[in-house]
Amino acid sequence: MTYTSLLLQHEGAIASITLNRPDKRNALNPTLIAEITHAFTALRTDDSVKVIVLRANGKVFCAGMDLAYLQQISENSVMQNKADSQTFHEMLYAIYTSPKPVIACVQGAAIAGGCGIASVCDVVIAAREKSLFGYSEVKIGFIPAIVSVYLVKRIGGMQAQRLLLTAENISAEEAFRVGLITNVVDDNDLDTAVHEAAQMLAANSSSAMALTKEIIAGLGNMSLESALKYAVSMNAIARTTDDFKRGIAGFLQK
Repeated sequence: MTYTSLLLQHEGAIASITLNRPDKRNALNPTLIAEITHAFTALRTDDSVKVIVLRANGKVFCAGMDLAYLQQISENSVMQNKADSQTFHEMLYAIYTSPKPVIACVQGAAIAGGCGIASVCDVVIAAREKSLFGYSEVKIGFIPAIVSVYLVKRIGGMQAQRLLLTAENISAEEAFRVGLITNVVDDNDLDTAVHEAAQMLAANSSSAMALTKEIIAGLGNMSLESALKYAVSMNAIARTTDDFKRGIAGFLQK
């Protein structure tokens, strides 16, 4: 697929997906949504890639929905909007369920759907001065329905209610405090911090990281007993992987 709204690059075991609509503040439209979904789906089966970095060109990470797109969906029928909502869900789900760890490199504002994208990444590293996070949907009579599912899982119900109902924009420091993002660094150190995190992850076992992500996603609201049974099964599966066997062999030879 030839991408028109994003860039896909490889550097060793690290793939970078860059949102590339800086003149539109990297706002989401049907093309960009489809291309993000396609890129993450394609990388699922690329064995040369162990880590994915999601970044953006320009001063804004992602401003949410494109204004022209918002105008269009406001005129759609219920069934048209249901189909359109499905494509947005598929994009977030493709990122969240990626078997490869995903690092979001946030260099500017991540608003509404853009904040939703950040919230489904495994690691979120943000620039201290220029980054901003917020869910602005209720300001325009919209609801952050799909995003709310992931946000509650990430930061819990109380803080999710606060952010979704107030629609306030919060700083990178506050986003870190409530657990929305993983790390805050000085703006000039952002690229270095993201690169170091990607290299650290790339040194790990691909199968082990994929299984660990699956466990974390699967636990959800399981009871303690169910969660432990699930963990025992996943533990057994991990012990049969080639990466585990090679890792044990290498450890024993030290």
